[in-house]
Amino acid sequence: MSGVYDDPWAYELACSFRDVPAEVDVLLAWCAEQGLAPGTVLELAAGPAEHAREFARRGRAATALDLNPRMCAYAAREAGRAGVALEVVEGDMTRFALGRRFDLVATMLDSTSHLMTLDAFVAHLRCAAAHLSPGGLYVIEMSHPRDRLGDDPSVSTGWTVERDGVRASVRWGEPSDRLDPVTQIADDRVTMTITGEGGEPRVVRDVVPYRFWTATELDAAVRLAGGLEAVAQYGDFGAGEDAVSLADPGAWRMITLLRPC
Repeated sequence: MSGVYDDPWAYELACSFRDVPAEVDVLLAWCAEQGLAPGTVLELAAGPAEHAREFARRGRAATALDLNPRMCAYAAREAGRAGVALEVVEGDMTRFALGRRFDLVATMLDSTSHLMTLDAFVAHLRCAAAHLSPGGLYVIEMSHPRDRLGDDPSVSTGWTVERDGVRASVRWGEPSDRLDPVTQIADDRVTMTITGEGGEPRVVRDVVPYRFWTATELDAAVRLAGGLEAVAQYGDFGAGEDAVSLADPGAWRMITLLRPC
């Protein structure tokens, strides 16, 4: 058995309920609302780099950075199979130096939950700011605070997806996976049962440490890091008249747009 992040194909399958092209449409719409037409894009903690690959497919100069070498190899291989130019860099989201700046930097799918301390979050923000072009935009997608603080979470911990005849039943966290009230870290137990590959069902199990961040802690981290300011915040992927505020009852994410200041 392998961990979920050591099995990039399985991880991408588990997340295939996301409509990546539609999300990239919204990211570009948010950029346009901020007067930005990004030509260069950097995805941090990118995993399979689905968003970076989609930007590359649309002709942007895209780079994906991730700490896991298997994720990096998979992202490069899938980009090659799709015939798109994607630069893949193996690196830590809290300490990287690529020697150039990008119009758009993005951290998707609540990857900031892997930042376990305030110092780590501040270091991450400083690195992101150092890689933003003047007038550039940094987009951070995080889980909605009600998922850990409310009695009615906005997302389910269990779901089923199917792609190309392969089916995966996913449980990301169990009811007994409690958030430590002091560290705000929970060890989320992950179980994926994959069928349709041929042969017996395959089970992927893992325990994933998850650091919960509140909206006020995000604001504090931005202030401590310096160099960035929030210009918009959303509760879902929607732009213009379809924009969803963080306080909306239907909000299920906490998405923050930051610009250099």
